[in-house]
Amino acid sequence: MPNGLTMKESDARVGLLQSLENDFVSSRPGLSTQSHKSAYDRALRLMRSEASKAFDLDQEKAELREKYGRNTFGQGCLLARRLVERGVPFVEVTLENWDTHVNNFTQVQQLSKTLDGAWSALMADLKDKGLLDTTLIIWMGEFGRTPKLQPQRQGGGRDHFPNAWSTVLAGGGIKGGQVIGKTSEGGDEVKDRPVKETDFLATVCLALGIDPLTKNESNVGRPIHLVDKNAKPITEVPQS
Repeated sequence: MPNGLTMKESDARVGLLQSLENDFVSSRPGLSTQSHKSAYDRALRLMRSEASKAFDLDQEKAELREKYGRNTFGQGCLLARRLVERGVPFVEVTLENWDTHVNNFTQVQQLSKTLDGAWSALMADLKDKGLLDTTLIIWMGEFGRTPKLQPQRQGGGRDHFPNAWSTVLAGGGIKGGQVIGKTSEGGDEVKDRPVKETDFLATVCLALGIDPLTKNESNVGRPIHLVDKNAKPITEVPQS
């Protein structure tokens, strides 16, 4: 709960919300209203459960928090480990500002300091806790950066570049210590083993023991494939 809010005050707010919700749902029954109510109910249960203690990072040793880095991303990675410990199946931690259209070198240097410390601490911490073998770590962005600096940009910048970029998989189900694929010398195109986005997602599914060809259906019977049926998983990556 927010600082300064007592349980009594929280209960009063929840009571008011439920009163308004019940009146609204009773006169407008349907999936949308029930889903809205359900989302708030689930959030409330989480706030008041033992699992909420995962967010209390003060329970961790100061030395470990320093290893992760006293910044939002580093502490986010520590929180991710605490959530994984409690059975949360999917956690995303974001490190922003990689969009280095200007001052590329300065920005990347600072971002890498933040990333490297937190990432290595997370890997080591998961291993120490016996969780690394069952936790798949995916490090990725949505596109690469131009291999050559754009001189017209302030301080030298790199623009969006969808032709080639790298991702990293580690932890559960992954055979580490290898590089799949290769770019040209200048990094402007993929020369060996190109991997499409769908291939990458199929590989993730395979590492997690999920059939990439799994098909779900929407509430109106529309088929939704987990991954495109033509995707080709990278067979060298998963351990099994």
